[in-house]
Amino acid sequence: MTENEKNAWNEFVWLVQNFLGNYKSSDYSQHVDQLMSHFQRLGCNMSIKLHFLHNHLDYFPANLGDLSEEQGPKTEADLAPLPKPEKKSKSGDVSKKPKKEDKQVSKSGKTEETSDVGGATSIAELMRKLPFHTPGENYKSDGYIVTPDTKRLLEEHLKITSGKVRTRFPPEPNGILHIGHAKAININFGYAAAHDGICFLRYDDTNPEKEEEKFFIGIKDMVEWLGYKPYKITHSSDYFDQLYEWAVQLIKKDLAYVCHQKSEEIKGFNPPPSPWRNRPIEESMQLFEDMKNGKIDEGDATLRMKITLEEGKQDPVAYRIKFKPHHRTGNKWCIYPTYDYTHCLCDSIEHITHSLCTKEFQSRRSSYYWLCNALGIYCPVQWEYGRLNVNYTVVSKRKIAKLITEGIVNDWDDPRLYTLTALRRRGVPSSAINSFCASLGVTGALGAVDPTMLDAAVRDALNVTAPRVMVVLEPLKITIKNFPCEKPITINVPDFPNEPEKGSHKVVLNKVLYIESTDFKESPEKGYRRLTPTQSVGLRHAGYVLKVSKVVKDDFGGIIEVVCSVEATEFADKPKAFIHWVSEPTEVEVRLYEPLFKHKNPEDPNEVPGGFLSDCRTDTLRVVSGLADASIVGAKVYDKFQFERIGFFSVDPDTTANHTGNFAFKDVRQSGRPVTDKMDAIFKKVEQDRHISSYDVAEELGNDQKTDLMYLRKAGLDIWAPHELSEKNDPCIQRNRT
Repeated sequence: MTENEKNAWNEFVWLVQNFLGNYKSSDYSQHVDQLMSHFQRLGCNMSIKLHFLHNHLDYFPANLGDLSEEQGPKTEADLAPLPKPEKKSKSGDVSKKPKKEDKQVSKSGKTEETSDVGGATSIAELMRKLPFHTPGENYKSDGYIVTPDTKRLLEEHLKITSGKVRTRFPPEPNGILHIGHAKAININFGYAAAHDGICFLRYDDTNPEKEEEKFFIGIKDMVEWLGYKPYKITHSSDYFDQLYEWAVQLIKKDLAYVCHQKSEEIKGFNPPPSPWRNRPIEESMQLFEDMKNGKIDEGDATLRMKITLEEGKQDPVAYRIKFKPHHRTGNKWCIYPTYDYTHCLCDSIEHITHSLCTKEFQSRRSSYYWLCNALGIYCPVQWEYGRLNVNYTVVSKRKIAKLITEGIVNDWDDPRLYTLTALRRRGVPSSAINSFCASLGVTGALGAVDPTMLDAAVRDALNVTAPRVMVVLEPLKITIKNFPCEKPITINVPDFPNEPEKGSHKVVLNKVLYIESTDFKESPEKGYRRLTPTQSVGLRHAGYVLKVSKVVKDDFGGIIEVVCSVEATEFADKPKAFIHWVSEPTEVEVRLYEPLFKHKNPEDPNEVPGGFLSDCRTDTLRVVSGLADASIVGAKVYDKFQFERIGFFSVDPDTTANHTGNFAFKDVRQSGRPVTDKMDAIFKKVEQDRHISSYDVAEELGNDQKTDLMYLRKAGLDIWAPHELSEKNDPCIQRNRT
């Protein structure tokens, strides 16, 4: 074996020892498929390495004993678990993690941190992994600037905070939060909660032009929906007086000046230096006072700080003129502070211990530390992490507003969007979003994930929380000519067929019922396994088998009714499929949504030259009038159900007494598991016919494909292999008829 091959083998062994320790056999090679399946279900990057190993198994010895012969007797060090390969990262990034065994200390006395923080099963678990500093030990963070006042300021800080972790979530109230904000909410609130600390919800309301009351309300609502309660709700505007006083101090220290360059002149990375940078302090003081008193026109002057950012941009703006009334302060101010000026100072006022923000703010870290130290106030520590981007969508407030004005979507909460209000309306549980964020981990890496990862988390949550009900979207009337009872039959149907102890609901079976029109064909193609004039079909949960007696058509030859006879399952030949049905149903309006964009990155001009609007599909919403079993009546807004053989749905906020709005169809193809050729064939069948029978699926897979069967069930298909279908264990046959 070459050195590279041995290293790959050692990494493979490490994976087995640390993740699949329950495997006793020394023949690790036989477990590669299980390992690949395991890690891909978890969405781990490890699956890439495992895929490499799977394709190179011929290079590896059959078992660990062969390696021992090549390398000599094993020592205690050989028997110990192998350390995870280290990854280098830049300082100040959350992708750095100090090693517990041997912390490397730089010349400045700061701990060097070295590895990513991978995914976890919960936010609490993930937050406890993060390698952040202990409150009061800010100076141990790499890049933190220590001044002669640092020790005193930190001691005062600890007296005020009692050593507790303090974080904050500071959104701008100029739009609705989206899926990326969910990660920020979970990190800020989650880190505080995991360390028995507190988290502020601070509205960064420094731009009166775009702020609306509905956004303030919506932000708070979404934070609480995700399960968090702010320690205190604050506003940047709460501190406008203090921020102004500090701006005056900067001018007096010759650390800020009034500039008359236009905004267009100072944009970009190489703007010309300001000719007013060295103007006299007294002159800047008077001009800043004139700005405050409304004596200078908007755009004619700004207050700039004398500092160069990491990216080379010089002298960021601290104050600009805006003759707009503020939603809280009214007309008191006509100058408003910028993010670069406000952010760190508000953090200092609130004694934030960990200022957690996304990677794009890394270039502002130098101004963050510089400004606090220039004013001689407590300086928090800024940590950055990679922002969450999702493919096949846009989250820009401006672009979402454009989608709304163009009539492509209806509003900020349209279920085709990835705003948090849209996801809630679609039926996504908040717990699924939190689990999704936890599974991604916290690293400094920038990238995007497919929505299938979120769908997998949603499916995991709804599979155990969304009761199964029977709903028919395209009804075909069935009349039973030999209905065995004079009165309707009441049947107890389990809410969760695999867990009957979790409760049940009652459905009625009468001589008139409705099935999906696709579940009957008068002239079926080869392989069709549902109801035909010569082929019977079972009724789920009812214990009866339908047989066609007569087909009734209208004047145009369309089928309007099928007359059938029934026979109890125990006496009938075993049917090739069981189908869902409704009897004495209630009408529901069902909205079926499809992905809005065609391409992975609709904002990429190389991928979509015509712009993101040209990438929108035109057939993403279909509204149908369906029939549901009566148990769904009385459902509350946001209640979620799994329509058997169809998908997951949620009760819409615009539901009326006459219509229950349900929607959010989920494609079974959206999953984290690799698709085999057999499974791909099934998916294609499902795309053509959403009501594919159990036997169709089972025949494609074969009885020995248990793993794929389990996966497809998890994906939302109630499917069973032929050998599982018997009177004894068939979940479709219920004997509790009354």
